[in-house]
Amino acid sequence: MEALFRALPKLLKEFEDTEEVREAVVFAAWRSIAGESLSEHTVPFRLFNKHLIIAVADKMWKRHLETLSGQMIFKLNSALGQAIVTFIEFRVDEETLRAERAKHHKTQMTDEERREIALEEVTPKLRRSADAIKDDNLRYQFLLAAGSCLARKKNMK
Repeated sequence: MEALFRALPKLLKEFEDTEEVREAVVFAAWRSIAGESLSEHTVPFRLFNKHLIIAVADKMWKRHLETLSGQMIFKLNSALGQAIVTFIEFRVDEETLRAERAKHHKTQMTDEERREIALEEVTPKLRRSADAIKDDNLRYQFLLAAGSCLARKKNMK
């Protein structure tokens, strides 16, 4: 992923006349710089004349991010290798945020799907060992944790 972001400046120079590419690259850079926790509360909405418009959840987030906008502009332009963004406007737009979250959650598994996958990975030997746990809920949680670990390990291979 890091190599991809190092390629962004070259991509921008190659497609500098294409507004859609510039906007997509800036949005990708925003998501990278914002990180997972901030991305929960913000969505890049539009890039227009070097002004980046970001949808935020509420007025509190808007005020907080406005105080950080100078740092974020610096980080964005550093990642992009040129001054693509000169101003960030934060707009309270719950609908845009909700739509983006819905898009994101469609690609993620539900908790029930994760539990099913985890329990499929539990071996008979592990189940027999777990039988020593007297508390039913604790035994179930142990099997879920062990199965999740085994499923992740399987996916890494």
